[in-house]
Amino acid sequence: MKKVIPENAVLVPENAEKVFSGEIFDVYQWPQKMFDGSYATFEMLKRPDTINVICIVDDKILILDEEQPHHGVRTNVPLGRIDKKDINTLEGAKREVVEETGYEFENWRLVEVVQFYAKIEWFMYVYVAWGVKAQRAPKLDPGETITIRKESLENVKKSALYDLAGNEKGIFNRVDSVDELVALPEFTGRDVDR
Repeated sequence: MKKVIPENAVLVPENAEKVFSGEIFDVYQWPQKMFDGSYATFEMLKRPDTINVICIVDDKILILDEEQPHHGVRTNVPLGRIDKKDINTLEGAKREVVEETGYEFENWRLVEVVQFYAKIEWFMYVYVAWGVKAQRAPKLDPGETITIRKESLENVKKSALYDLAGNEKGIFNRVDSVDELVALPEFTGRDVDR
């Protein structure tokens, strides 16, 4: 899959060998030459990338209260895992939004890509979507219940979603209005085919 990642992203080396395949995480190992000429075994995890989508409807943000069997209710924007069948991260984002909310949007912009841990090849893609094109009933997975609500940006900024990108420089820290959210620049990084 072609995707854009941060310039300083750490990837599993090409010479790494997969030593474990899990449902979500795979483990890779490789021999790494040390500064003194010796070798040590290095290890990294790899998992499917995820997306978060800030959906704007009627100048408000779609918020989901989601419950799954293995944890209680969590509040977030539409989010999910990129599937192997997705051509790219945008296709995965659109699929997740339709599945969880039933909304389709005219406009999409990738505004953030974050790698949380250098020892895990896993990227979180943050999109902003606006301009409702269609709405239908969501198609939820058997293991989830979702309640959808619309919240003002002001209320979202007061909530735990304030640091959506996973750090103090999160998306909601950078904007004071929905117009500023829509005007966030497209994320630029380096293109890879992984």
